[in-house]
Amino acid sequence: MTGPTPGQGSSDTAGAGPQGAYVYRVEAVSSAPVDVVWPLLGRASRWREWSFLTRSELERDGAPDPDGVGAVRRFSAYGVGSREEVVAWDPPHHLAYRILSGFPVRNYRSDVTLEPAGTGTRIEWAGSFDPQVPGTGRLIEAVLAQLMRKFVRDVTRFANDLPSGPSTDPRPAAPGR
Repeated sequence: MTGPTPGQGSSDTAGAGPQGAYVYRVEAVSSAPVDVVWPLLGRASRWREWSFLTRSELERDGAPDPDGVGAVRRFSAYGVGSREEVVAWDPPHHLAYRILSGFPVRNYRSDVTLEPAGTGTRIEWAGSFDPQVPGTGRLIEAVLAQLMRKFVRDVTRFANDLPSGPSTDPRPAAPGR
């Protein structure tokens, strides 16, 4: 799968959804509305606020928003982490990315979807990949599912404690938000 060219559209429909042989899916419901949850997941710089990560930043800006399509995000804790490229960006409901480095996988794609659930937000995080090393797929699948489960649980807890008014995101809204 090839990444999009920065500046092209806000979503990647040609490569949407799981494509690898191994798949994980986790979900949770937050009492916070979508406009509170979205910036916590959609803005790389906000991850340090609610996760165990010690570094969360953009290595390259995307379009039409710095965190949008084509953005390269770097996440790490204690020197270990990943680099990801955003391949779909549809605020405040959908973000997809592929792994560039940091995990022994190929054809990795993950889709994070936010949907209203009453006055709160249903978060679904689904991904797929092929292992680089034969025989390691089930182990990597378990590790990734556990990691994403922790991210979903932590962002949900953090969002539940935030004010439920307008977004607490300090950056201006992206087009379509």
